[in-house]
Amino acid sequence: MADVDVESVRHDFPVLAREVNGVGLVYLDSGASSQKPRQVIEAMSDYYFHHHSNVHRGAHQLSVEATEMYEGARRTVAGFIGAPNPASLVFTRNTTEAINLVAASWGRTNLAAGDEIVLTHAEHHANLVPWQLVAQERGAVIRPVGLTPDHRVDMDAMAAAITPRTKLVTTFHMSNVLGAINPVRRIADMAHAVGAVMLVDGAQGAPHLPVAVTELGCDFYAFSGHKMLGPTGIGALWAAEELLDSMPPFLSGGEMIAKVTIGGSTFASIPKRFEAGTPAIAEAVGLAAAVDYLTAIGMDAVRRHDVALTDYALARLAETEGVALFGPRGADRGGVVTFNLDGVHAHDVASALDAQGVAVRAGQHCAQPLAAWLGVAATVRASFYLYNTMAEVDSLVRAVEVTRAHFGRA
Repeated sequence: MADVDVESVRHDFPVLAREVNGVGLVYLDSGASSQKPRQVIEAMSDYYFHHHSNVHRGAHQLSVEATEMYEGARRTVAGFIGAPNPASLVFTRNTTEAINLVAASWGRTNLAAGDEIVLTHAEHHANLVPWQLVAQERGAVIRPVGLTPDHRVDMDAMAAAITPRTKLVTTFHMSNVLGAINPVRRIADMAHAVGAVMLVDGAQGAPHLPVAVTELGCDFYAFSGHKMLGPTGIGALWAAEELLDSMPPFLSGGEMIAKVTIGGSTFASIPKRFEAGTPAIAEAVGLAAAVDYLTAIGMDAVRRHDVALTDYALARLAETEGVALFGPRGADRGGVVTFNLDGVHAHDVASALDAQGVAVRAGQHCAQPLAAWLGVAATVRASFYLYNTMAEVDSLVRAVEVTRAHFGRA
């Protein structure tokens, strides 16, 4: 199996050649948003230069072309995650909107007083706050599951939390803070055993892991384009076709209807029912180009590259005085390394690294309950992708050492 040809890949990302604060950029914040290859930008430009029109609405040539590009993008993205039917893939703005769609449509229809929603202390706010809102509205109860001492989801606690009262189990594919990769199939089987459905937050999973939704066994899978080389403003929700077909609209207006009279309306079949108004056509084209790019490299190769970078970074940082690491070790770890530097606030560390050209994220990473669980105010996160190199990991470690020395003299 071929590995990622990183030097060749880097030529496709012009931003990686720029300087920050007088030194070459080391971009280690792909967990927040990945950079975009020229192929994605060119695909979107070609659409706008040569094909732009509204979709599904016109009989003229441009509209036909735009519609085919948009629906072709749906087929490409659905194929990327192994969806058996492209009609069960709904384009959204991002993972957050996709999860809100499920909460508002499926949740309001299916949750009742006393029903339980099982999730973990390590969820991104996008997979917690929508469920808090619908639970308050419907009288449902959230059952949180904790972590093991090595920062994996406690599967014994998960098994205990899932009961006949459980209607939904929802959790991450890969943690945006800990890098932990969940055993999704095992959790899905637990959920289905009691008649519950399973939603997976794939915001970090889809960019970094081979995904086949039918093999995962989940009922919903949500992800974002901008974390997987695609543009901002586009994401997707995949759902089991029979579930999606039974759900009422999330947003209403143009395009999502079958027939409208003053007295009432009937609604379009899936996926149109959930794509009200003019969609993000160019962004869908860009996401399809990103998927094509990743497919050409191979997600198995992307995964191996992530593992190599992460293992090396963990080993180097573990040898660095004053560094505390978070997240599990082992095969169930993704391309995220989160740490703190003793005696230095995470934001100060990130600012010091930025001064040395190293871009990382600092804060609570939209996971405040996890920060509370870990007992930290904030952490520093370096997140890798297919364009990062071992030399950039060395630059990260050197920058941390310089930062430690600087604050040690203060």
